[in-house]
Amino acid sequence: MAESSVASFLEKLRNLASQEASLFGEVEGQVRLLRNELEWMRLFLEYADARRRYDKRLKLWVNQIRDAAHDAEDVLDEFMFKVEHKRQQRLHGLKFLRFLPSCVSVADKLPFIHELNDRITEINITIEKILANKKGESAPVVEEIDVVGFETDVKSAKELLVEAGETTETRRVVVSIVGMGGLGKTTLAKKVYNDVKQHFDCDAWVYVSQEYRTRDLLFEILNCHQKYLIVMDDIWCTQVWKGLNVYLPIEGYGSRVLITARNKEVALHANSHLHELHPLNEMESEELFLRKMGSSTLVWPQGLEKLGKEIVAKCKGLPLATVMLGGLLSMKEKTQFSWQKVLHSKDWHLSQGPNSCLGILALSYNDLPNYLKSCFLYCGIFPENSVVKSSELIRPWIAEGFVQTRGAETLEDLAEDYLYELIQRNIIQVDKRDRLDGRVKSCRIHDFLRDLAITEAKDAKLFENIYTLPRKVGELINLKYLCLRGAGNRIRLPTPIVRLVNLQTLDLDGNLLCLPCKIWKLQQLRHLNCPGGIVSRKPFTERFFINGDLGVHQLTNLQTLALQGGEWLEGDGLGQLTQLRQLKIMGGLTPYLKEGFFKSIAQLTALENLKLINFSSKRKTMVSGLMSFSHHTKLPVDTGFYPPNLLQLKLWETELEQDPMSILGELPNLRILKLLWNSYVGKKMNCSEGRFHQLEFLHMEHLSNLEDFTVEEGAMPKLRTLQMEWFWKMKKFPDGLLGLRNLQELNLLHCSNELLKEVFQTQGEDWNRIRLITSQTHPISDNTSFILLDDTGFH
Repeated sequence: MAESSVASFLEKLRNLASQEASLFGEVEGQVRLLRNELEWMRLFLEYADARRRYDKRLKLWVNQIRDAAHDAEDVLDEFMFKVEHKRQQRLHGLKFLRFLPSCVSVADKLPFIHELNDRITEINITIEKILANKKGESAPVVEEIDVVGFETDVKSAKELLVEAGETTETRRVVVSIVGMGGLGKTTLAKKVYNDVKQHFDCDAWVYVSQEYRTRDLLFEILNCHQKYLIVMDDIWCTQVWKGLNVYLPIEGYGSRVLITARNKEVALHANSHLHELHPLNEMESEELFLRKMGSSTLVWPQGLEKLGKEIVAKCKGLPLATVMLGGLLSMKEKTQFSWQKVLHSKDWHLSQGPNSCLGILALSYNDLPNYLKSCFLYCGIFPENSVVKSSELIRPWIAEGFVQTRGAETLEDLAEDYLYELIQRNIIQVDKRDRLDGRVKSCRIHDFLRDLAITEAKDAKLFENIYTLPRKVGELINLKYLCLRGAGNRIRLPTPIVRLVNLQTLDLDGNLLCLPCKIWKLQQLRHLNCPGGIVSRKPFTERFFINGDLGVHQLTNLQTLALQGGEWLEGDGLGQLTQLRQLKIMGGLTPYLKEGFFKSIAQLTALENLKLINFSSKRKTMVSGLMSFSHHTKLPVDTGFYPPNLLQLKLWETELEQDPMSILGELPNLRILKLLWNSYVGKKMNCSEGRFHQLEFLHMEHLSNLEDFTVEEGAMPKLRTLQMEWFWKMKKFPDGLLGLRNLQELNLLHCSNELLKEVFQTQGEDWNRIRLITSQTHPISDNTSFILLDDTGFH
């Protein structure tokens, strides 16, 4: 964790030194010294961070390094803020003299440079003292604690190891047992090993983390040319498997290798049969608890069953915790007072030591590369048992500087890779995936791992810079992430918010608010999510500055933009946001839907998701931003008016009179299309041959006039999900849908009785297949039951 703080600051220091060479030239010596010292510290921290848990002196030393890095970063941020503030003051005073240079004079910056030199010198002295006090020692070896159970898992693993070998499989087979720390992987492996080893000519068990046992394993393998069973317990990285695999014969004999790992990547790299462990259910947890209590009859002590079940529930199905808690209570009096004391204890599992519950789970944390440690610790900020959207993790990670640049990849893509790696390591659990591309939409974390994150984050002082928003919000010049959701009332953000020059994410979803027009000065913004936000009009005296018009075009780092429409849409500024991926504009948009606006939309080459929703009373002039400039009732025929990489498109109340499918079907990358609430008001719709090559999800709802929907052969070949809602005038089911072999889900919600009867009563192979994938809510007879399908996940 401390290492990532130092690495983040070093990258920032290098960037500023190259971008503002004239400013840092005066303090070059002290800056170079600071950079050199921190580089050395960063390397040592890679060694020390995992060992500080059991060494108080080393822990203190690591904390001091982290604090020094944070102090240095604050000094730089304050210096750059003062310089920029002075520059803006000069620009404001000279805003009508456009020919003068926009710079800060030497006289202006001299006091700031002297102050910067003095403060960096102080930090360098502090670092020298820290280096003089460094001390560390090696970490203890920790082995997993035994638990009991797993009858079903044992049977499944034995089938993979033995029964397959007794049929036709003679090549070596690898089986992996994977799961988060404390699930009992080693216990399961031991049970399976003891049960099946008699089926092999030679066998060996090795704890991979212990080097001498690895040598013993290699010695046995080199002398074994028969059918073998090898168990490699607790493999942490793919390099270990790669190094051992070359010594394991593949052909003949029907040999088997069983490995246990917390990281799923190890299992995938070994090309193994994957067996994933999951938390115990309620009944299994109670049985395991009673066994560890010493109950041979598996009966609760008299009067303690209710308390006991509540205690077991605290373990959240984790065998390690259940065993430890059962062992703890086996040594206590079997009284309500004694058990209530344990039940109401909030930190029984947080005891320190290598064999404690926290210590064993901490092995997973210590094994994380440094760039992931801070990301994991940030998970502790979310409430217990909460489901977290991926974006709510990724954006703060970026804002905190946890995500370092790598080539041409965006920080958002890198952060998503970080999330997937934490999932592969069984530290974060997937809650929901996108039904089309499999991307993680939301996730959760086990309560014990969350507690570990909170404990480590407190040591690392990770959450010290999370503020309660004061009236003088402009004072928080180091703030990078600001989220104020769900206030509900119309609010006005104070003008000083434009002083937050380091702000990367401003998330005000769910609020009606007024944003100051100077919001465009926050050039570090990557995500401006304020769908209820109205940007105030610029006063006449502030329409022009020395450096030109102040507008949306200055936010060139934006990835996400959600705002109410306004005068900021005028001109071609929007088209300059070439990194923009998601765009949502709402409100009375009709006055701004001019040719320049649509040309700007077409220039957004990175745009993937477009939502334009008009609330104007003159709906007929609005076609969700993609329309003919002359008639306002049809889409432009030229596909050059559409963002080239558009993946998702949603039309809402656009009242198109001309069938949009022939035009939208030409968009080469469109995968998700939603035509909602009279977005099309015609009676006929046709998907002609060769259209919608990539479309996978089509949602049509409240197209009130639609009577005939035709799908020609060869259209929508990849369509997987079709949702049709409130189609009362459509009496006949589109026959062309019968030929869509990739269609997996058909939802007919509140459709006409005639259409539903055709679907559920017409005989034939294709109709039988359609019925198997169809859900609907409108009854066609009194004795027919129906299903309402769950939310599709698209919003």
